[in-house]
Amino acid sequence: MKPTRTRHPKKSLLQRVIFAITLVLIIAAAVFLLLVVFKIKPQNKSTQPTIRTAVTQKKSIKVDLPIRLVIPIIKVDTTINYVGLTTDGAMDIDKDPDRVAWYEFGPRPGDEGNAVIAGHYGWIGDKGAVFNELHTLKKGDLISVIDKKGVTINFIVSKSQKYDPEADATSVFKSIDGKSHLNLITCNGVWESSKNTYTERLVIFSDKEIQ
Repeated sequence: MKPTRTRHPKKSLLQRVIFAITLVLIIAAAVFLLLVVFKIKPQNKSTQPTIRTAVTQKKSIKVDLPIRLVIPIIKVDTTINYVGLTTDGAMDIDKDPDRVAWYEFGPRPGDEGNAVIAGHYGWIGDKGAVFNELHTLKKGDLISVIDKKGVTINFIVSKSQKYDPEADATSVFKSIDGKSHLNLITCNGVWESSKNTYTERLVIFSDKEIQ
C-alpha cells in the first residue's frame, strides 16, 4: 500500500496568493499596453460648466481678440476686458463702470455665432456708467469692435429686448443661423435696494455688417 501524502495548508494558501498577484500583474500590464502603446486615453468627467464646454468646442479663430468697443451715436469708446462665469453660473462683468466685458468662452465678435458683451448701467454720484444710454439705440444704428490687429468689425442694431433678471436668456448666447452677431447686455428698469440690482435686463441685438 502506498503511503498517503499529507497536505500542507500553508503551502496551498501561499500558492493561491502568488497566483492572485501574478494575475493582477498580468492585468496591469495589459492595461498599460492599451494606455501607452495603443494610446487609448481614459475619459474624465468634465467639471466645467456646460455652457463653457459647449462654446469652447465650437470657438473658431477667424478673427482676433477684441480690444475696443465703439458706439458713435451714444459716444461710447471703451476698452473691452474678458470675463467668464460667476460661481452661480451667470455671465460675469467687469468691475470698472467705464469698461465693458466680453464673454470669452463664446464666439469672438465677427466669428459665427453670438458674441456677448456686458456693461454697467447706473450712476455713482454724478458719474454715469458706460451703458447708461444703451437703451436709446435703434434699429440701424452702428456698433464697432476693434480687434488686436486693428481691424474694425461693424455690426448693425437689429432690435432690443428687455428680460426679467431670472428669465431664460439662452437665445442671447446661442445662435444656429450660421451668421455673426453681437449682443450687448446691461441693466434697466428701477433700482431695487433690497436685491441690490435693477428690475430688468436690456439686450441690444446686432448683426455683422455685410461688406
